[in-house]
Amino acid sequence: MLGGAGILLGVAAAPAQAAGVAYATECIPPAISGLPPVQGTTKVEITAPAEAKVGDEVEVVWKFVQAASKNPNILDLEQNTVQPTGTLKAAGAQTADIAMQGPRENPPIPKNSDMKLSDMKGKLKLTAPGEVTLTPGAYNINVNKPISTDTKCTPKETVQKAATIKVTDGGGGPGGTTGGLPTVVPTLPTGVPTDLPTGLPTGSSSPTPTPSPSESETGGDAGGSSTGGGGDGGQSDFTGKEVQVPYECKTPIGDKEATSPVQINAKKNGGSFDLTVQFKKSVMDSPADIPKDSVKPSMEVVLGGADKGTVHVEGPTNSEDIKAGEPIEIPDLTGTYKPGASGESTLSPGVLTIEALGTTTTCTPAKTEVSLTLDTTEQASGAAGGGSAGGSAGGSSTDGGLAATGAEDHGSLKALGLVAGTALLLGGAVFTFMPGRRLR
Repeated sequence: MLGGAGILLGVAAAPAQAAGVAYATECIPPAISGLPPVQGTTKVEITAPAEAKVGDEVEVVWKFVQAASKNPNILDLEQNTVQPTGTLKAAGAQTADIAMQGPRENPPIPKNSDMKLSDMKGKLKLTAPGEVTLTPGAYNINVNKPISTDTKCTPKETVQKAATIKVTDGGGGPGGTTGGLPTVVPTLPTGVPTDLPTGLPTGSSSPTPTPSPSESETGGDAGGSSTGGGGDGGQSDFTGKEVQVPYECKTPIGDKEATSPVQINAKKNGGSFDLTVQFKKSVMDSPADIPKDSVKPSMEVVLGGADKGTVHVEGPTNSEDIKAGEPIEIPDLTGTYKPGASGESTLSPGVLTIEALGTTTTCTPAKTEVSLTLDTTEQASGAAGGGSAGGSAGGSSTDGGLAATGAEDHGSLKALGLVAGTALLLGGAVFTFMPGRRLR
């Protein structure tokens, strides 16, 4: 996948020569992609001066004539998002690894089409007379959108020399170096990942409200505590039951299923309730570097029993970059529930939406699991009897309107660590919830 043209010689170098070579190559996509190794043929053209003298610093160009594989049928790569780097082996009169790097310049690369990689350049200072051969070695491909991902490609056979420089004794001093570009540069996938994690977010580290004595006495077998919710001014904090929610997710790269432990808690606020939805347990590390402010989760809590509709809750975006390998988790989701009916009203986890790096993943519960039951008193413009139906997941009624919403900050909004449980589509990243440590 490499090739070149163009040269920059030290003072008295002979005209450039260009020579090509082809070799079997194996490319390893990032582990998070779930893609198997790609076997293919790399065709490279190396351009270098035919002759130079000791002491000269020559520039060599590596041109990709043919990549080892195409861009997989998953994601279109945007213009100027792909950058190749690699190593050119110098042998013979002197031995050196020449660091090669190309600019992040490429035309748009559609799915299932040939990869288009820029020419790479590197410099070599000549230190000894004789013939110096140039042979392509390993190379990397980096895609930087929507997140940075790398694919590493290595020769699977002995590669033939691609060019030879005849070096004459010009009195130059010893000490050949590869000079020029850095010797270590990121790598990238020749393709973009397709598989997603199967587990949904979990692992909230927020403390669970402690039930008051009145709450303990009444129990909460219908999904958490349910006393004092009316207008009697009694109990103010209500702890929901942790329920296992079977999610069916629609992602940009396919359908996924996963079960996640979720708990809904409430705090009375006048005639309304401040809700906090927590994803519990299960820790997972981030599969790749995630830039800040790139992932935002939200949910429609489903109302049942006396009340109908849904309540919108949401979490903040991640306030810091998340490094690959760091623990991550979905933050608490918060919102305000204004009752639209008097009586016993139930709250169940509903449709979960994850917006990440320009993509949207929607997870719908396969069935309703009540986490919390509250005694409610109807409020003006409350949930039931409103305008549009609060569509629900898992069989909850969709009659009636949406509850008043708003993620009001009562200190329960936590910095988002990362949502990964839907999918991280490498070169084109899509995240799925991956619970873990909350970022501070």
